[in-house]
Amino acid sequence: MQRRTQHWTPRTAFFLACLLSVSSGALAAAVQTDTESEKYAIGDSQPGNYLSALIASADQDTPAAEVYYREALRADPRNPDLLERAFAAALSNGDESSASSLGERLLTRDPNNNLARLAIAVHDIKQGQFASARAHLASADAMHARDVTTAFLTAWCYAGQSDLRHALDTLDRIRDPSVFAFRDYHAGLIAGLLGNPAEAQRRLKSAYENDKNSLRFADAYARSLSAQGDVAGATKIYNDFSAVIPHHPLIQQALADLKTNQPLNPLVRDAGEGAAEALYGLGSAGSRQGDELPALIYLRLSLYLRPSSDLTAVTLASLFEQLKQSDQVIATYQLVPSSSPLKMAADIQIALELEGMGKTDEATQRLSEIVASRPHDVEALSALAELQRSAKKYADAAATYDKAIAAVGIPQRDNWTLFYFRGICYERSKQWPKAEADFRKALELYPDQPLVLNYLGYSWVDQGLNLEEAFKMLRKAVELRPNDGYIVDSLGWAHYKLGQYPEAAETLEKAIDLKPADPILNDHLGDAYWHVDRRIEAHFQWNHARDMGPDPEDLPEILKKIENGLPDSATQTATPKASLQKQGGG
Repeated sequence: MQRRTQHWTPRTAFFLACLLSVSSGALAAAVQTDTESEKYAIGDSQPGNYLSALIASADQDTPAAEVYYREALRADPRNPDLLERAFAAALSNGDESSASSLGERLLTRDPNNNLARLAIAVHDIKQGQFASARAHLASADAMHARDVTTAFLTAWCYAGQSDLRHALDTLDRIRDPSVFAFRDYHAGLIAGLLGNPAEAQRRLKSAYENDKNSLRFADAYARSLSAQGDVAGATKIYNDFSAVIPHHPLIQQALADLKTNQPLNPLVRDAGEGAAEALYGLGSAGSRQGDELPALIYLRLSLYLRPSSDLTAVTLASLFEQLKQSDQVIATYQLVPSSSPLKMAADIQIALELEGMGKTDEATQRLSEIVASRPHDVEALSALAELQRSAKKYADAAATYDKAIAAVGIPQRDNWTLFYFRGICYERSKQWPKAEADFRKALELYPDQPLVLNYLGYSWVDQGLNLEEAFKMLRKAVELRPNDGYIVDSLGWAHYKLGQYPEAAETLEKAIDLKPADPILNDHLGDAYWHVDRRIEAHFQWNHARDMGPDPEDLPEILKKIENGLPDSATQTATPKASLQKQGGG
């Protein structure tokens, strides 16, 4: 069974209450277009459009949901519920102009609607109307005194008015320890923008020392050091970050600029960009923790204030990946500017998203073009190889991995995946000596890597080789990843291969507990049950496997077992490497 594999590449703030069924989309023209009518089959009745909006929202089809809410509101413009939903739709889609207009209408009905005040305040910030923005934020803050969102945006409004004292005082009134580092980070950015480099460096250093693995904290502190002539200090910050999170394009670009004496620009150039940075930070935190709808709104607002922000676009695209909105994923990655260090990574993710949509040829063509323009780029080569491997073009994939490994030069620990996946390509194309050598090399680079232990250990068992060492590897893999159903399945299937049926059944039951809906694991457990005289349960598991959508190549064998059972002498019937495919084997 194939699945899309993630490409291998290198506390919470208080969220503004949003107790709406938020949808998104483009609240664009006031007049319905022919394209929309054709695409969304907009009806003539308000109830029909409203029902369509609810269904689209439940399906997370955000563009359709927005269009239907807009049409429903047009038919019933005084409906407060529709107004609220249409406003939220426009806001979460990034149509801040329409959201601001709808927000004004909302406030005439509900002066306590904080989300509307936030939208209007951000619109005012965009227009440079900082006093008006602060007034809206002050009204919101009066109702939610602990809301750090309003505190950060208010501080940036003061910065827009060149009022450093009130900006810092606003931030220093925050009492939530979970956001102290974020507070110091923004205080440092504001101080730097308003011409107080000493205060900026003090605050940014405090934020950095609180969390040295934060990209933004490290980048901002390094830039402040560079601005004061401390190039060595800035370089050390970047190198320390790279030791933990290697090959980040933004860090690599900054290091390259330092080496060539290029000045590092500050992360924010004006108060509007500072407010965008605050919204980006809040949105990215929410996205990481699963607060998807508020995160979507914050990231959209951030992009409205700073449309050229590559990091915000990438974060928003990743959020759309979580929401399984492929069209939005691609459109958002396309927002990354061509001059950005993240542009190539964004283009690669577009190709991988296309592959996930079943557009393998288009994805491969895109990646081939990237590789042609950057033939020695390891990330591009490995992404192309991944697509080739997923398409079972193992010879092509192995050749592309050859190029990626050659481009690496001297391999490091984080290059283990190149050897691991090339080894899988060799193993699938019946070149076991080459495969075994690559698996051993992967373990040399990353000892006790559970995926490699699992694959090599099972492959040995499958061939009757090195059985003692193989079982040691498989048990170690399970020890390292006891909650990985596919790895536990491999150990159970290895017992089965050796005729150790009671041990196989016991282990495979544990695998099923971890992955109950997987057809391969259910098939394996059925085989084990058959050989321990649990025939009724065996048929039950095989029927489960049949009903769970197995690979077409596996289905005939499953149906045969349902009809006839297994011969008593059978030692193997299910696909031997099936669970390996699921845990990363392609």
